[in-house]
Amino acid sequence: MPPLPGQAPEQPIRIVFDGGSRGNPGQGYGSYALEWPGYPRQVVQLQFGEQVTNNEAEYDTLIAALEAVLKRLQENKADPASARLEVWGDSQLVINQILGEWKCDEPRLQVRRDRARALLARFGDVRLQHHGREHSVAILGH
Repeated sequence: MPPLPGQAPEQPIRIVFDGGSRGNPGQGYGSYALEWPGYPRQVVQLQFGEQVTNNEAEYDTLIAALEAVLKRLQENKADPASARLEVWGDSQLVINQILGEWKCDEPRLQVRRDRARALLARFGDVRLQHHGREHSVAILGH
């Protein structure tokens, strides 16, 4: 059952994200799925600039997904701090850099990592999980 206005869902909101580039760097792209409790899965496809690396596209896709969740919570007048969020991706680099388990020396990735961390900090309960590429393909089609 969907939450009432002003409430975050009781069950976790799930994001599955994947990004890449045609060439590295090259034309960037990404997709994310939002699995909002009580609603059908929503898949969003994105296009980025011409000189985007695979890792930048992964981060940019995650950031876009987090911003979409925050916007939807805001439209519902729900406090993100009361929301539970699960984030799944096949990029070990992005997941581990956000968690602080891997270092991030590349300035263009540091900016994205910091933005993703700031967005994630707005949620009450967050779980970041790495999954195999086959799961991204099954859900997102690439």
